[in-house]
Amino acid sequence: MKQELFEVQHAPLWEKLESELAEKKPRDTQFPQNFRTVCHHLALAKHRRYSPQLVDRLNALVIDAHHRFYQKNRRFRYQWLDFIVFEFPLAIRRNARFVLLALALFTLPLLVMGVGCYSNSELIYSVAPAEQVQSFESMYDPDAEKIGRERDSETDLAMFGFYIKNNIGVSFRTFAGGILFGVGSIFFLVFNGLSIGSVAGHLTQMGYTSTFYPFVVGHGAFELTAIVFSGAAGMKLGYALIAPGRLSRLDALRVAGREAVIIVYGSTLMLIIAAFLEAFWSSSAALPVAVKYSVGGCLWALVAIYFLFAGRAR
Repeated sequence: MKQELFEVQHAPLWEKLESELAEKKPRDTQFPQNFRTVCHHLALAKHRRYSPQLVDRLNALVIDAHHRFYQKNRRFRYQWLDFIVFEFPLAIRRNARFVLLALALFTLPLLVMGVGCYSNSELIYSVAPAEQVQSFESMYDPDAEKIGRERDSETDLAMFGFYIKNNIGVSFRTFAGGILFGVGSIFFLVFNGLSIGSVAGHLTQMGYTSTFYPFVVGHGAFELTAIVFSGAAGMKLGYALIAPGRLSRLDALRVAGREAVIIVYGSTLMLIIAAFLEAFWSSSAALPVAVKYSVGGCLWALVAIYFLFAGRAR
């Protein structure tokens, strides 16, 4: 089709949309359809190599309509709320088999190493060097001003930033390892379980239960759960590569990645919450132990209820 005929045929629609956008009139019911139609016109104009002036006009119209559509559409305005209330918990339940497998790979090594280090005070040195073990002992010393930190640690706000960086780094490695046919995710889940279990068992054997467990009980509801979810998302990617079904491995990876990314986004949000609690709540030595256990128990219950029941209305 020649450009002149193309313009004559579609110019009334462009003018109508331009007038609506310029005068900020209330959108009519045809606005979404008109927006999509103009997007199609722009693609045709580029493909057929129409004049730069026409392409620029359509491009500007598409940009303005895009802003108007997504700024005024309540669905997109509150997309973050939809993600929290529906998408994230539903994605976790749809992938329950990966979540349960990740939970087992993380929890079982944690418990085994915890019992082992509690029974044998030398076993922790098979997991961590002596300097690091000494650092753990100093961090959870009942006489420390701030629990879970080095004595020369920075302010709560600086530690908040450090915890975000550290937690998200651990989570991302656990997720990204799934691209190695799931082996990387399995490794990091087991490794983190062994590391945390060894510290828990060693400090319990030393009698630091009044500092270590009140410290982890609050933010652990978000941090530990997020690590498990990240591992589950990684194993979903790995499984797509191992058993792609009738799809090619690349297409199977793309399909699995859509859901895995939802889980990773949600896990990142949980890790930010965990970092906030760890910096401003868990580390405080002034709070009574009973208060920390009570709040921690409520947070664990809240997380469990959220992932079991949130989004069921959809």
